[in-house]
Amino acid sequence: MLAAFQYQELIEQALQEDLGTGDLSAAIFPKTAWTRAKIYAKQKGVLCGLEVTKQIFKTVDAQLDVKILAKDGEKIERGTVVIEITGPVRSILSAERTALNFLQHLSGVASATYQAVKECEGLPTRITDTRKTLPGLRMLQKYAVRMGGGQNHRFGLYDAVMLKDNHIAAAGGIRPAVEAARHQIGHMVKIEVECETLQQVEEAVASGAEVIMLDNMNLEEMHKAVNIVNGRAILEASGGIKKGSVRAVAETGVDVISIGAITHSVKALDFSLDIGDIKAQTKERWENGENCAK
Repeated sequence: MLAAFQYQELIEQALQEDLGTGDLSAAIFPKTAWTRAKIYAKQKGVLCGLEVTKQIFKTVDAQLDVKILAKDGEKIERGTVVIEITGPVRSILSAERTALNFLQHLSGVASATYQAVKECEGLPTRITDTRKTLPGLRMLQKYAVRMGGGQNHRFGLYDAVMLKDNHIAAAGGIRPAVEAARHQIGHMVKIEVECETLQQVEEAVASGAEVIMLDNMNLEEMHKAVNIVNGRAILEASGGIKKGSVRAVAETGVDVISIGAITHSVKALDFSLDIGDIKAQTKERWENGENCAK
């Protein structure tokens, strides 16, 4: 579970982007007008982002009462009510779009991850994300991946070594690249090497790489790579792996499948906020401070 301080700055930036100097539309309502709203799913999927959503409403107005009715990682059906909010109409409407943007996107990531994990059901292969995340959203997106049943790859350039094609080319080959990296890092840090050919796989194993990425290899090449490595390193398949092809890749015997699409191009899960028929309330009741919700 993420702590609020980890994403509070991001929330404030998103709200500033949307609210600017103030919500001109919500200003039509008196500050004393209160109502009750609900957020519900318009399609089935895996839920993620409830605490973030709640914090957005509370950031706009601390007096809003936000009740979470479900939990992150839960599989939901169309029509499931996940949050109820009670408080000033102005505040609910001002927070609505920013809150839904986060909830829809994170639930989309969780749902896409779940579909990939489901394809591997019964097999030991793990699904992970990549660093192909939206700027500023990496921490939340990787949290959503976990809520969908996946696992996280490295969080950044600071927590693991991955020697890709350009590192290898600039270093003069796999072995010198691995040796140079080993000289720079501590004994707790693993080295991963990206390989485009089976010859490179053999070189990476001989160089002592702990993880080997099979970059854009076909199924036959992956099978051969599994036999070459023979358990001496973790094998990760990556590149161009799409929905419907995940299980075939897992059946080659690779340990990990990393999929950038579950974060960088995922489709949002649709949610809506329903505030009720506040138009039926009279201006007099608003001005008297009565509750606008039925």
